[in-house]
Amino acid sequence: MSHTPLEALPLEILRRRSSTKWRTYPDDVLPMFVAETDFPLAPAITAVLAEAVAIGDTGYTPPDPGIGRAFAGFAERRFGWSVDPARIRWTADVMMGVVELLRATTSPGDRVVSTPPVYPPFAICIEEAGCLVEPVPLREPSADHDGWRLDLPGIERALAQGARAVLLCNPHNPTGTVHSAADLAELAEIAARHGAVVISDEIHGPLVRDGVTYTPFLAASATARGIGFAVTSASKAYNLAGLKCALIVTADDRTTAVVRGLSPEVEWRTGLFGAMAAVAAFDAVSDDWLDAERAALARNRTLLTELLAAHLPLARYREPDAGYLAWIDVSAYGWGDDPAPYLRRAAKVALHHGPEFGPQGAGHVRLNFGCGPDVLTEAITRIGAVAAAATSPQP
Repeated sequence: MSHTPLEALPLEILRRRSSTKWRTYPDDVLPMFVAETDFPLAPAITAVLAEAVAIGDTGYTPPDPGIGRAFAGFAERRFGWSVDPARIRWTADVMMGVVELLRATTSPGDRVVSTPPVYPPFAICIEEAGCLVEPVPLREPSADHDGWRLDLPGIERALAQGARAVLLCNPHNPTGTVHSAADLAELAEIAARHGAVVISDEIHGPLVRDGVTYTPFLAASATARGIGFAVTSASKAYNLAGLKCALIVTADDRTTAVVRGLSPEVEWRTGLFGAMAAVAAFDAVSDDWLDAERAALARNRTLLTELLAAHLPLARYREPDAGYLAWIDVSAYGWGDDPAPYLRRAAKVALHHGPEFGPQGAGHVRLNFGCGPDVLTEAITRIGAVAAAATSPQP
């Protein structure tokens, strides 16, 4: 692991950014909602993009930009997952890949299993593909199991009743759940029994915390390789969402044929800068930077637990096993089913709306802690002050 700490950029520089995170709300609001991070880019990414700008390398993405080879090396180093570069195709972003795969593997009106609380675009993209959302909520943490888990019996019932696909989030957004290899293997068996496919969004995979074993869906079993598609990107771990590059990965001749049968436009939508940046991100030269980012996120993960205990003791929160998104239940404070708008007005902190992740998100907010510890501390202190003011006795 790198011995050089990775620090977030200062606010005065971040506010010069023109992305969604920094242009949606006024400067007096701390933006903790959308999944953009506040760290400087990995040096290899900065170098390749600077060189491209310097020489005017701003044309079309070439037929083989090297993404397959770069990702295969990354998957082997980071996950112990052997990927055939010839079975990798690229497109603009993960959700675009999901829509195209759903169109290729389902028929209009088919039902697709989703597992709320889950990333809001899942429902949008299922509908864009002409399908219907079949929600099978995650099982909440309980005395029987630590952490959120897939409701495998519920998914089996949905598939037995005609659902044709499962849209998996692995690791899961917003809970940060890293699904176990056993659960993924069983999911594959269930899908295979009912002739369904599994499309796995694995965009948060590079950010699994130390001590947690991450299993890509296609690495879970031979059955998973036969019925699964993985869609991933460097965009979350390396903050490259605006550059537009994602990967579609398969591990079986039949599923590979499906991907190769997609329109050539699916691949042409890839941004050249996105392809360049993805190759630099997945190269071994960027591993130290990624390790430093994971260390910074580990510190913030612990800090958030401490801050909530001090300022929002009634909040319910389980530290995520992956990513930089915290799923926090603040329903005890009486801020309504959707606390985010109130907290944006009262505390000047912008959080993601819990109900957008499904009915299970009532009373919840999603907070992005991919920032500096000073910003995280200020955000929770502000929210805590609002909570304290509401509960303090009136003179």
